[in-house]
Amino acid sequence: MNEKKAVFAGGCFWCMVKPFDEQPGIIKVVSGFTGGHVPNPTYEQVCTGTTGHTEAVEITYDADKVSYRQLVDTYWQVTDPTDAGGQFQDRGDNYRPVIYYGDDSEKTIAEESKKALADAEKFDDPIVTEILPVEPFYAADEYHQEFYKKNPARYELEESGGRADFIEKHWN
Repeated sequence: MNEKKAVFAGGCFWCMVKPFDEQPGIIKVVSGFTGGHVPNPTYEQVCTGTTGHTEAVEITYDADKVSYRQLVDTYWQVTDPTDAGGQFQDRGDNYRPVIYYGDDSEKTIAEESKKALADAEKFDDPIVTEILPVEPFYAADEYHQEFYKKNPARYELEESGGRADFIEKHWN
């Protein structure tokens, strides 16, 4: 097995797990926080918007079964890459869209993919998703892990807050 990790921020981490979790080659998807200045932040701290962290997912995957490029392609299809102020009903810097890269190869893939998306003119507004180097990732409490499985009704409510309609309009 060729185990690797990818980290993406795209709004509420509850909504970012399922699209990756269901792909072949995915070993584990963890909800958590990254990109800020507070070590081991709590969910409550990150929600204040003062830690610098984004809600994110850390995806452990088998690179022999799924490529980083495939994960980036999935990422675009579950976020609004034109909204730097948050994602859907979740507003604030802690919900901004970010692709965190671990090495130069991942950075190149993310940048080329972002350019291709912009060149496709799929959206009326510019693509504003940031591409930043990976930083320490802090797992959220167990309550937040696999939320879509543990709390399906609440998960559906979160998804219905604009994300599902946006995805349907732009990707299906």
